[in-house]
Amino acid sequence: MNGAAVRLQRRMPRVLEGRRIVITRTREQAGDLARALEAHGAAVVLAPVIRIEPLPQLGPLRAALAGLSVYRWVVFTSQNAVQIVFDRLLAWGLGPRAFASTTVAAIGTATGEALTQRGVVPALVPDEFVGEALAEALGARGGLAGSRVLIPSAEDARDALATGLKKHGAVVDVVPVYRTVRADTDLTELAAELTSGTVDAVTFTASSTVRAFVDLVGRRAATSGRFAAVVIGPVTGGTARELGLADVIEAEPHTVAGLVDALVRRLT
Repeated sequence: MNGAAVRLQRRMPRVLEGRRIVITRTREQAGDLARALEAHGAAVVLAPVIRIEPLPQLGPLRAALAGLSVYRWVVFTSQNAVQIVFDRLLAWGLGPRAFASTTVAAIGTATGEALTQRGVVPALVPDEFVGEALAEALGARGGLAGSRVLIPSAEDARDALATGLKKHGAVVDVVPVYRTVRADTDLTELAAELTSGTVDAVTFTASSTVRAFVDLVGRRAATSGRFAAVVIGPVTGGTARELGLADVIEAEPHTVAGLVDALVRRLT
């Protein structure tokens, strides 16, 4: 680490010093959030409650990618979808150039950055990072009536985006490419810490992390009300409230940076 970086680290206010914050997203995707929290002095507890599995049969995806020219838009709704699609592109002898015949949209800045890093710059990222807003933003571009839209998605993805696009007259092909499954993790110790009040906050970046968290720590610990549940957006927040979590705080904007800001506001 050079001298300038050391000085910058020293100047950063460690406003979360002594706070214990749990990250529930997959270990592979926890890095940015963990580093940001640690920079503010937090003690980070990694407790991945889900894992991502590509579907074993991806023939429909291969067929769609081989014929991308028939789609006006290809819409990515998660970084997971980006990773799996581009991994398969390489395995099948294709590459980012396959998207030259269509236009790409992303549900949020993180998904957009994942695309850009792989050589595909999205033409559209909505101001609000939820399916409904993305559908409206695409509809506002016009010309969706009769146009085909491809959505590589999670197996259990919400249908708000597809439903919204169909209302604008689009012909939507939703192609599941992965599933989210509960991690095989023993969180008995974490459950005890939650009920004893030694955890200050738990972060959630998707509804699937909320559901898996409740399953793994148990409803008593999850609904103890002894910690802040800080969620990345309204959909995840709705799931948290439905499952009985208390003190639910939504990030604004719906990004990792917004999540960190929400934690700082709540805990300082």
